Amino acid sequence: MLKNTDTIAAIATASGRGGIGIIRISGTQTKTICEQILGSQIPARQACLKNFKQHDDSHIDSGLALFFQGPASYTGEDTLELQGHGGPVVLDMLLKRVLELGARLAEPGEFTQRAFLNNKLDLAQAEAVADIIDAGTSAAAISAQRSLQGAFSAHINDLQKQLTHLRLYVESAIDFSDEEIDFLAGDELKALIDTLKQAFAQLANTAKQGSLLRDGMTVVLAGKPNAGKSSLLNALAQRDTAIVTEIAGTTRDVLREQIQLDGMPVHIIDTAGLRETDDLIEQEGVKRAKNAISNADQVLLVVDDRESAGQDYLSLLEDIPASIPVTVIYNKIDLTGLQPSVHTVEERTTIKLSAKQNQGLDLLTDHLKKQVGYNPDEKNIFLARRRHLDALARSNQFLNDGIEQLMHYQAGELFAEDLRLAQQSLSEITGKMTPDDLLGEIFSSFCIGK
Repeated sequence: MLKNTDTIAAIATASGRGGIGIIRISGTQTKTICEQILGSQIPARQACLKNFKQHDDSHIDSGLALFFQGPASYTGEDTLELQGHGGPVVLDMLLKRVLELGARLAEPGEFTQRAFLNNKLDLAQAEAVADIIDAGTSAAAISAQRSLQGAFSAHINDLQKQLTHLRLYVESAIDFSDEEIDFLAGDELKALIDTLKQAFAQLANTAKQGSLLRDGMTVVLAGKPNAGKSSLLNALAQRDTAIVTEIAGTTRDVLREQIQLDGMPVHIIDTAGLRETDDLIEQEGVKRAKNAISNADQVLLVVDDRESAGQDYLSLLEDIPASIPVTVIYNKIDLTGLQPSVHTVEERTTIKLSAKQNQGLDLLTDHLKKQVGYNPDEKNIFLARRRHLDALARSNQFLNDGIEQLMHYQAGELFAEDLRLAQQSLSEITGKMTPDDLLGEIFSSFCIGK
């Protein structure tokens, strides 16, 4: 964790040339730097047209200056924004002058980190700042904005209150264990537990939807050479990303494309055909294909429908880890005269389509959404990260462990302890109880100036 006693500064706008460039300054020396670089103090929360000065009063640039007096600022500290022209040279000169006056260059995410440390944002809201910047779809941006406004945190705080109420009930029942009434076996406790379990389930489902909006899913196209994997990639991407020829083994490397399915990003990876070969370049392609398969969320095993009768694709399943869902795609049905269809037998789904003729692609995209449980019609989704899902899952597991202790062993003390651990796991999401090394990892992924 960085100490928030220094005054920090950074360029807050993207690198390169632009109409406007912004220098952001925050910390205890902000007022002094303001007076030195502008020639006078300026009123808080009023945009002032000023010249930005060197030490000899010569002008570096001119533009708008905005001063925010702490704690009524983004970071909770005195903050100054200098909005000048967006040329990289003039911005560098202005930043150099600010550093000469006592500020130091901010670390990645340090402004938002200070907002968190000064209780302007909780950790889930702070992460949402980066998620808004990195959003790849409009749905993801809207959901990240909900998280920034506190929608996710409100759900977590509500769960915390329910856990606290349940803990108080259990611990009070333990204190009065000598009474004739067994409060730990009553209907009121059961009702509290049922309500809490339902709240966990609802929040976990909504958080999963938000995680899909943020991270999407990775789909790998695998199969033998010339099965039509590249044609399927092009059809899904709706552009000619991959070279398609009648020559088997055209694809030697992995090709990546991102599409959107009702706002959910899908990362599609086309791979080299899986076969034994003496070609060293193709061998490397097969090696990379297998590596991509091992890291996939979903594998589409593409088969030429003209060769499907022999079911020879089954041998290719040996190259796919059992934990990764596989959907078999019978491609080129335009050559076999079949209609698009979906069939599921013993948890194995097969889809018949023609990538070249765009037949049956809607069946595939609907299937992909169902595979991960994505519901584009769900309202009020907030963005969530993998660590949030993990913390929710751990908290829910502690709750279930506690219920097990209570129901089978009447161990009220152990139930209360598991409820405490469940609360602690939830606290990691909002940052009330989060290790410093995790905080450092989170904020280091932010861009400088934010």
